[in-house]
Amino acid sequence: MISSFYTRADDFTWNKLIEFTDNHGLRPAGSKAEKQSKEWLINQYKQLGLTALVQPFTHKFRNKKIQSANVEIEIKGRSNKTIIVGAHYDSIQDGSGSLGFTDNASGAIALLGLANALKEKTLPFTVRLISFGAEEVGLLGSKAYVKDNQSRLNNVIGMINLDTIIGGDKLYIHSASTTPYRCHYLNEPNYNNDTALRDALISSSTNIFDESAHQLHPANQTLPQGETASWSDHAPFACTGIPIAYIEATNFSIDGKDGHDGYSQTVNNNFWSCFNKKEATACNRKKEQQWGQIWHTKFDSAEKLRPIFDARLQSQMNINLKLLKTYLTQPNKT
Repeated sequence: MISSFYTRADDFTWNKLIEFTDNHGLRPAGSKAEKQSKEWLINQYKQLGLTALVQPFTHKFRNKKIQSANVEIEIKGRSNKTIIVGAHYDSIQDGSGSLGFTDNASGAIALLGLANALKEKTLPFTVRLISFGAEEVGLLGSKAYVKDNQSRLNNVIGMINLDTIIGGDKLYIHSASTTPYRCHYLNEPNYNNDTALRDALISSSTNIFDESAHQLHPANQTLPQGETASWSDHAPFACTGIPIAYIEATNFSIDGKDGHDGYSQTVNNNFWSCFNKKEATACNRKKEQQWGQIWHTKFDSAEKLRPIFDARLQSQMNINLKLLKTYLTQPNKT
């Protein structure tokens, strides 16, 4: 848990998160709103003195042409070896009521906060920050990036994915699954499930935060301890041979609708019809409607979450940023 490390997020990042979600709430893949949020991100980087590389892509989704784009910032280090930190900036597009505050404005704006913190640092390695479009409709941005930039991935030694990094009860870092993902969209997949990047981040977090540090999730019915499935933008990078780590905030100790799968993010009573604390599940599994879920629900907005979790949200953002800034400025990468 993070209760012993409640501190405010740095003002720049937190204020930008609120500004972004106030002006760009619902931003489905391929929509005018997603395009406007992309332009906002580009302008924010420009104000920091950084030039964004925009990579448009087109893809079919449910017989509809999706036009979106990735936004990349590169901060040169002393070495050409490169670490990618990525996060998607689109939101879910169904009628759930979600405005994508945690999923995934939190990750996208963390990249902006990292850029602000690192832009004048002398870095041991080059850092590439990538905001992916169209994640919610099949990881389209990260798939397009991997397919279209194979030559630019030669020096990449790791990819850190930020997806829903605030909100849930606990902070986790995952590695790719031992069981390979389906990598059929690549001509020559080279699947990598190395845990070294995950383990290095966990070690660094433990050194900094002690009992408030990021954790490995416990083994569950489908995944071994500390491993994740292919449901976010880390997957195409693992498929192309790059070690990954995936940071998220949820709660794998909850026996949710489909078991201990992390889809129930919190034990807080506001997010349950009735929560059985002793069994860590619903009081009535047949009647439960809310299941402690935040992302892809009406709760995923600043308006709904901040009155309940404001201190937690800011603390988690602060912890994640401090971990990333510490790791990315230390020279001990392999």
